Amino acid sequence: MKRKRLTIFLWIVVFMIIAGLGAAGGYAIYLTNQVKETASDSHQELDRGKKSDKRIEVVNPATDHTSVLFVGIDDSEKRSETSQDRDSLSDALVLATFNDDDKSVKMLSIPRDSYTYIPEVGYEDKITHAHAFGGIDATVETVERMLDIPVDYYVRLNFNSFVEVVNSIGGLSYDVPFDMTEQNSSDQAGAIELEEGPQTLNGEEALALARTRKYDSDLARGERQMALIQEIFRETMSAKSLNNFDAILESINNNLKTNLTFEEMITFKDYILQKNELTFDKMQLEGEGGYIDEGWYYQLEEESLSETTDELKAHLGLSNPYVKEEEPDTMTKNEDDSM
Repeated sequence: MKRKRLTIFLWIVVFMIIAGLGAAGGYAIYLTNQVKETASDSHQELDRGKKSDKRIEVVNPATDHTSVLFVGIDDSEKRSETSQDRDSLSDALVLATFNDDDKSVKMLSIPRDSYTYIPEVGYEDKITHAHAFGGIDATVETVERMLDIPVDYYVRLNFNSFVEVVNSIGGLSYDVPFDMTEQNSSDQAGAIELEEGPQTLNGEEALALARTRKYDSDLARGERQMALIQEIFRETMSAKSLNNFDAILESINNNLKTNLTFEEMITFKDYILQKNELTFDKMQLEGEGGYIDEGWYYQLEEESLSETTDELKAHLGLSNPYVKEEEPDTMTKNEDDSM
């Protein structure tokens, strides 16, 4: 079966929804309590504890510049039955940095096939494999090493709740950029057909638009997903959706894991409630696909990686950047397997 290609925008929207609802005094107390309960049930610390090894002290998102890694995992029952250990791969990775001074947000989409060193196993491989090798801890460690910046928090959500969330907000108004035919969430080929132009998308249609890879480039796909983030967030936080928040929270309650506490989540309210509409500075890593030892990988351009690292460090206020560690003697996966 063709593997599901997941997107990241729902994970970010869920995080922002919890932050916004928990902080908004105009909402009913019972709803805030439900949000708090959802956040509490979803809390899971990293093995390293609160502090990144690239930080001198634990950060406080209420006053410090912080970073959040959004990780998309497909844990669906159908996937688990058919793909064995591959259900633990990370299908989407986005690193967001939050600058507390100007309340700006940068979002870096990390290609899932990026060829990079994975400390958990001691060799270079696709970054998506880090989660299969060592779960969220290995994923965070790999991203920190690749980008040479601290990952303070993570938000991990699986595929199951996406369609329910979009349907709960009454669909999504969006200008579809092209005619398309795509499979649905059950992998039924040709089940979703959309025509170019403005329309209201239901959950299955919105998912298909975000997932499709056949009509433009990976870079364009990433830009489309980021645009959908903003639209879904606007729809979710609108007055028409207030009566549906019970359903939204129920759909994500069993699908979210994060090392953020409820109190930490709601400190991000200033990013959401600022005078100007929340926007994201979208970033992508440039590179080129190719084969290494008979495997296909996305090989990152060193200049692009270096420039991205510098930009993210500046946004996090790291005025004294850490000296990048020397890469250890590495071996390829095939070399490791032959030992």
